[in-house]
Amino acid sequence: MYNDHTIAVVIPAYNEELLIEDTLHSVPHFVDRIFIINDASTDNTQKIIGETSRKDSRIMPIIHAKNSGVGAAIVSGYKQALQERIDITIVMAGDNQMDPEVMPSLLDPIIQNKADYTKGNRLLSPEYRKGMSRWRFFGNTILTFMTKFSSGYWKLMDPQNGYTAISLKALERLNLDKIYPRYGYCNDLLVKLNVFGFRVMDVEMPARYGREQSKIRYGPYIGKVSWLLFKDFLYRLRMKYVVLSFHPLVIFYLFGMCLALAGFCAGLYTIYFVLIDHGPLFIRAVLSLLIFALGIQFLSFGLMFDIQESRDISLSDWEQ
Repeated sequence: MYNDHTIAVVIPAYNEELLIEDTLHSVPHFVDRIFIINDASTDNTQKIIGETSRKDSRIMPIIHAKNSGVGAAIVSGYKQALQERIDITIVMAGDNQMDPEVMPSLLDPIIQNKADYTKGNRLLSPEYRKGMSRWRFFGNTILTFMTKFSSGYWKLMDPQNGYTAISLKALERLNLDKIYPRYGYCNDLLVKLNVFGFRVMDVEMPARYGREQSKIRYGPYIGKVSWLLFKDFLYRLRMKYVVLSFHPLVIFYLFGMCLALAGFCAGLYTIYFVLIDHGPLFIRAVLSLLIFALGIQFLSFGLMFDIQESRDISLSDWEQ
């Protein structure tokens, strides 16, 4: 136990024969349970897990017969933590990338009732980003910006950081079967947490890279997650501001998106009309710009209200 709270660690693993043993051995002694999910690995991962679990009674192997994705693997661990009524559940990668010494920094805000969910943040300073490639940093920055809009946690950064801790209360409220099953689960989970008003905190930590190789290909990954985040944004607006309560910011967002899209399409038609039909430019161009500008103004009001509504549920550890 840690400060009178039971602690579990969920470790998703897919073809991690090189580093999974080091990861399991690194889990601190105060952790009560280790749920290691073998997501249909094709190497010696399961053999190593079996050998290690016989030496450490805390380890509970969970096997997926079919590769379901890292999000689905974590959900399997979360469900086991729920079944055993674990107070706080941490997620660590199976590639020994996450420093166990940082774990108390993730646990303390939840124990002190300052947060319901904590996550790592490697983007705060160049020193913390040491070892992160420029391409990886660029992709992470783009996803941070998009996740802020989608999730409503405007102060959070580094949403791709999978080193997290979640309270039993938050796990009980979430519909785990609806969590995105593959890479992108961490972004999707933030959206679900915001819908129910759970407090989320960034915890500063340095990037830690060694022999592991990232399985994320940021080109196609950003495309897939962008569509996921857009759908999540609409889901959050519907659930949080229409179904569970009501706020006029939904109207601002709706009119803003419709008017901005209409103004953009009108602008394209104006270009076509001028170049192909050689028609007059001024009136159509002015109307297109006015409609587009009005849409942007509506979106700005919606954004302002959205930030105001969510200002108390996303924090950084330096703000405490």
